[in-house]
Order: sequence, then structure tokens, then C-alpha cells
Amino acid sequence: MAIAEHPSAYPARRPDRLGAAIARQGTAFWVAAALLLLMPLLVSSFWLVQILAYAMILGMIALSLMFLAGYGGIVSLVQMTVAALAGYVVAIFGHSAITQISLGWPWWAAVIVAVLIATAFGTLSGALSVRTEGIYTIMITLAIASAFYYLTLQNYTVFNGFSGFNGITPPVFLGVDWGENIPFYYLVLGCSALACWAVVYVARAPFGLALQGTRDNPRRMAALGFDVTAHKIAAYAFASALAAFAGVLLVWYQRQISPGTGGVGPVVDILIIAVVGGLSRPIGPFIGALVYVLLRTFSLDLLEWVGLDGKRFQLLIGLGFLVIVLFSPDGLIGIWRRITERARRSREARAAQMRIGGDAPGGTP
Repeated sequence: MAIAEHPSAYPARRPDRLGAAIARQGTAFWVAAALLLLMPLLVSSFWLVQILAYAMILGMIALSLMFLAGYGGIVSLVQMTVAALAGYVVAIFGHSAITQISLGWPWWAAVIVAVLIATAFGTLSGALSVRTEGIYTIMITLAIASAFYYLTLQNYTVFNGFSGFNGITPPVFLGVDWGENIPFYYLVLGCSALACWAVVYVARAPFGLALQGTRDNPRRMAALGFDVTAHKIAAYAFASALAAFAGVLLVWYQRQISPGTGGVGPVVDILIIAVVGGLSRPIGPFIGALVYVLLRTFSLDLLEWVGLDGKRFQLLIGLGFLVIVLFSPDGLIGIWRRITERARRSREARAAQMRIGGDAPGGTP
């Protein structure tokens, strides 16, 4: 059965235009957007690239996982592997210091091939895992990620083994060197904003609404005539495309790619980032990524400042994430939602008291 063969079964809601969606945003959205646009004037190059740009790249990869888990109910551990594969393809088909392997294609051709191959790989991984649920899906995708790690580690003909590739530089395009700090920051910021908009648009489209239906009640959706498996595979394809684009940005940020980029540790880190940020909103993975990068960057100095062994910085990161998840199963987004909801109820209660006081005899009219 085709994915969209029964349009009448979809809810009446249709994708909103980009302008209308932006117009509905509140003050916090515009303040955050202005700060991000003005950030090169406010912070140093270290904060601009090593913290913010890196956090947004990880956030894009985690966003692909958030789309699968939040809208499709699919927990996949292969998203970082898709990003790493895209980075490897950019190095193999494009330019790097390993000239005996790299083919030297133009940067745009290498990027197109990287996105296509990585998306196809992620889609195939989804096709192998969508017929399972829960822990079985996690184990299959983890097995695929582990297999890719050992393949890149042991293969020297194509992936250059343990050393990987270095000397991978961002392109010079339209007279701009996108490897410079400020242009690269704006490149990552633009791609992140586009990825967020794409997820919001697809989630509100008929396909996204049907995907959420398969998450909530797959048997009922199948009874209505929807191909549940096809919807999940298509979700993998869309999420893999997001992760592939993020992988290209990641290899340009690191200027190198190695097996450790797609190792089990980074694979699990993406899951942690998505969960800590929150799986209910597209902004959640970016918040989780920022917290992760800040903890990873400054926890070593913090431990040494208090007189503890700096080698235990991973413990501090784990404890921080554990505290967040314990207080809010929906991550930082859930905490923010509860705070704003409590503030809204407090305002409504005060307004009601004022109305009651004004209506009472002798009260202020």
C-alpha cells in the first residue's frame, strides 16, 4: 500500500507556510534568533566555533534521532554512523592530505555523493530494523554502528584504517572562505535553522501526521490501510539525510575523520544528547548538545579547580545528565515547559483574584 494512498484518513491539519510559522513565535524566539545572529560580535572565536558551532552540528545529528524517536517512536543508534559515513565519503571523493586515496573531486560533487550514499546507508539500516521494536531495534542499529566502526578501523585500502583522513578543509565558494571562523559559524547556523524548519514542516505534513499515528497505534493505522513499515523506512530516509548533512559539517569542523568519529562512545553520546535535551521539540537536541559540549569542555578544569582528579571528568558529565533525566523525563525542554506553565497559572490566578476583588462590594472597579 502506498504511503499516502488514503489522504482522507489524515487529519485536516496541513503544513503551515514558513512565514506564518515564524510570525506565531513569541518573544523568546526572536531574542534567541537575534543573539545567535549577533554572536560573532559578542563572543570570542573559541566560543563561536569550538562551543556554539560544534554544539549545533551535534544538535543536527541528535535532531535526526529526535525525529525518529519523537515522531516515529523509533530509537536508532545508527545516526552518528550515518554522519561519520558522510564525512568519510567527503574525504574519499574530495580533497585530503591522504592523496593516494582521495580522488580530488570538486567539493560540491563530493558533498552530493556523500549525502546520497549516507542517506542510502541509513535507509537500508532502517529497512533492516523497522520490523523489530524496543530493545531489538536498539541492538540491531548498535550492531550496525559497531560493524562500521571496525570496518573503518581495519580497512586501509578505502578508509585508511586507524589513521583515517586529515587535511580536509571547507570550500571557498562565492568568494568566501567557509573555513574561517565567522563564515563557518553562519554556515552551521543556517543549516541548523533549515534542519529545524524541515523537521517541523514534515511533522505537520500528512506523512508526519501518519508517522505519529503509527507511533501511537500501528495496528489501527494498518487497519486504515497505511503501510506502517513503509512510513518507518521513509522516516529513516529523512532522518539519515539530516544526519548526512551534519556529517559533512562535522568533517569540515574537525578537518579530519577517523574511526573514533563513529565509535560506540559517540553513538551513545548522540542518544544522551537527544534524551537530555528532550524528544518532544526540535529545539531539544540543540539544547542537549550545548549542555554536553559545555560539560565536556569545562568539566576537566572544574574538577581540577576543586582538587579532584581531572581524569574523572566523564563521571561529572554522567552525573549531570543523570540529574537532568531524573528531574525531568522529557529533558530540559520538560523542565522549561513546567516552569512556564507554572508561571502562566500564577498569572492567571492573580488576574482572577483581581477580578474577584474588583467585583466585590467596595472593591476597585
